[in-house]
Amino acid sequence: MPAPLAYTPQIEAETAHLYKKVERVIPPIEWPVFAPQVAAINKLKAEKNAIILAHNYQTPEIFHCVSDIVGDSLALARKGAEVDADIIVMAGVHFMAETTKLLNPEKIVLIPDLDAGCSLATSITGADVRAMRKKHPGAPVVSYVNTTAEVKAETDICCTSGNAVEVVESLGVDKVIFLPDEYLAMHVAKQTGVEIIPWQGHCEVHERFTGDEIRAYRQDFEGLQVIAHPECPPDVLDAADYVGSTKGMADFVSEKQPKRVLMVTECSMSDNISTANPNVEFVRPCNLCPHMKRITLDNILSSLQTLQPRVEIDPQIADRARLSVERMIAIGGK
Repeated sequence: MPAPLAYTPQIEAETAHLYKKVERVIPPIEWPVFAPQVAAINKLKAEKNAIILAHNYQTPEIFHCVSDIVGDSLALARKGAEVDADIIVMAGVHFMAETTKLLNPEKIVLIPDLDAGCSLATSITGADVRAMRKKHPGAPVVSYVNTTAEVKAETDICCTSGNAVEVVESLGVDKVIFLPDEYLAMHVAKQTGVEIIPWQGHCEVHERFTGDEIRAYRQDFEGLQVIAHPECPPDVLDAADYVGSTKGMADFVSEKQPKRVLMVTECSMSDNISTANPNVEFVRPCNLCPHMKRITLDNILSSLQTLQPRVEIDPQIADRARLSVERMIAIGGK
């Protein structure tokens, strides 16, 4: 095991501007642990022409200090398709790394931990999609990006929580197979009036929230604004003031500047958004994604040093899966 990197006066000076970004959420006593790794990662990125894509659920030292592109799944898919780099590191979960590889087949795509998975992605297989098509002939299949490349290959078009309504409406049909998130499917059905045939997959983070919990927070915190991700159960969405994707939630806070807000989503999201909104009080119901938290500065550094683990996709699957992702991106570009 390599010796810990030293926190030297030079490292302190090199990273001082980065610590300014996170000083509200990372105590000064913790920064000397992170700073040497941050400096080493940023140096390696420059040497190897590498970039890091980071999802909103990553911890602040990753999100703010080593990442080049940050955002929700849709933003990472769009911007990741346009990068000019030889190496892309996905600070997120495996389906996101696969999506990046689909859009960048000639580039090296790394994920620091192959076990960074997703309960939604593992809830359905390509065979399950084929069975649903057989049961509902003629109904197009819309797959959330929280799916494997194998599932995307059986899909007509992908979507994210940020554009699911737009994607479904773009099809111009009365009935759609929508998978794998049941709660997002129910939300889309309510928004569009389209008959949605759902799959019963759930996010293990968002399904833990309850409407009773939200109402209890309102009683404890006067003037609380509640904003929720559509992967939450219906009673949570009904209790919320705003429902939207992680980008939508971030935009809501930035634009509305509520005095006090509860973000009903993964816990690190509040940390990352709070850094740019010092006048907003964040009430944190701290549900963490165990898969997102498998990504650390340690394994990002190791991944850049070794160029492993690499994300590879069977070309026969990749060619079909890529189409469903490209169709999704094209919808947003109209």
